[in-house]
Amino acid sequence: MPGEYKSVFDIIGPVMVGPSSSHTAGAVAIGRAARHLIGGLPQSVRIDYYESFAQTHLGHGTDYAIVSGLLGYAPDDGRVPQAVSIARDQGVHIEFCEKEGPSPIGHPNTAVLHMQRQQRKMTIYGCSIGGGIVEIRRIQMAGYDLQTEGMLPLLLVEEMDQSLSNDGQDKGDRIADSIRAAGALRQSNTYRSGDGNSSIHVYDLDKPLLPELLQQISRYAPNMIYIN
Repeated sequence: MPGEYKSVFDIIGPVMVGPSSSHTAGAVAIGRAARHLIGGLPQSVRIDYYESFAQTHLGHGTDYAIVSGLLGYAPDDGRVPQAVSIARDQGVHIEFCEKEGPSPIGHPNTAVLHMQRQQRKMTIYGCSIGGGIVEIRRIQMAGYDLQTEGMLPLLLVEEMDQSLSNDGQDKGDRIADSIRAAGALRQSNTYRSGDGNSSIHVYDLDKPLLPELLQQISRYAPNMIYIN
């Protein structure tokens, strides 16, 4: 069984509304990840499709699937097919664009979401790898260009200064140590701003974090974003 699948159900596929686990259920998951990253339903979104997604998004329901994820719907929610009209009725500006050329993240089922919510702008690069499983391989936000391994779960921590904890340990290292102790850390990277006054810590995770650990991390990292 390939390493990216955790169980036989990942191969069979999820319970869903729509014809394709890759193009429909996976697209819902990309939308839900985007919703978590930007903090809710965006006010505007442009979705760029590449390769297979660009060729088949209409027939496979990828449009309404991604938007249903942005609305917070599950793949088997009966409202999924009406998601685009529901979102537009709520004032969301939505565009779908078919792009020529190869995927910028090297996968045929690629969607790039350019989003705005209030003053926050963000671009995420996601791909659906089969069985409803997705990867978020690149995130552009607040002047940062974050590269990740792609597989979820993923934890981002925004830090407005390079403050130290009471024991003198860097906050990012302290979080990494906590996740490592739980056996959940695949790798971590820190991206610093040009002026050095802020940073974003990216933690690629091997498994979901327990609620107790998330609560512990949130006490000294309130600006964290967790995607499971």
